[in-house]
Amino acid sequence: MAKLSAADRKRLPDRAFAYVDRAGVRRLPIMDAAHVRNALARFGQVEFEDEQARAKARDRLLRAAKRFKIVPIGFISSQIESARAAVPDAPVLPTGFVTMLMTDIEGSSSLLAVLGDGYSDLLADVREIQRSAVLAVGGCAVEARADEFFAAFESPAAAVTAAIDAHHRLAAASFSGQHRVRIRTGIHAGYPKLAEPNYAGMAVHATARICDVAHGGQIVVSEDLITALSGMRPSGVRFRKLGVQRLRGIPGNVLLSQVMSSGLPTKFPPLRT
Repeated sequence: MAKLSAADRKRLPDRAFAYVDRAGVRRLPIMDAAHVRNALARFGQVEFEDEQARAKARDRLLRAAKRFKIVPIGFISSQIESARAAVPDAPVLPTGFVTMLMTDIEGSSSLLAVLGDGYSDLLADVREIQRSAVLAVGGCAVEARADEFFAAFESPAAAVTAAIDAHHRLAAASFSGQHRVRIRTGIHAGYPKLAEPNYAGMAVHATARICDVAHGGQIVVSEDLITALSGMRPSGVRFRKLGVQRLRGIPGNVLLSQVMSSGLPTKFPPLRT
């Protein structure tokens, strides 16, 4: 692997590095296959500012490995073990009656076509915003796959608060090229089966289907979620009934509502059923 000169390094854009800290210091070049292999080997030697920075850098590095068709043998398992060692008392996923939140990005294919390789950086920033909103209220970020995000909460009120916060943060965010990012959000409460490190069961599928029918900028919830909120509805939150809907693959009909709160859009086309 050819060593980068200071001049060559300076000419590279930020996206050519897996990790850029708050001071702008850039580490772990990933602009070609040789440097990606080197970054995989050196990742554990880097001191990151926090766990969110580590996770963001890891995501960028793994995407680069995939782009150059490099199989990161041993890397993922070593990262799991180091994360467990670093955070021995990390929160476990809630069990029993759980509130689930799922999102995806409206128009993600169009954004990918416009941004190309830059889309991965935008996606990482969107995930970080959502993860931060979830963790701020004690929720658990369960999974982030492609443009989808899945979180779980013991408290239904916390789920609604996190959803609203994430929508507000995304509306205020400045992304590269001034691209606008809107997410669809579905929230449901039920009894999923814990299948670590994830969930399974009809309640999970229902949450996904509720997310599917929403529009970008819209938060749609089930009647089960509203019932679970009895006596603990977040201040300033109300619900607009959207009618009884038939969701693909879900038995029976489901009454859906839209979350209404200051600063959220209010008018949307009919649900995408």
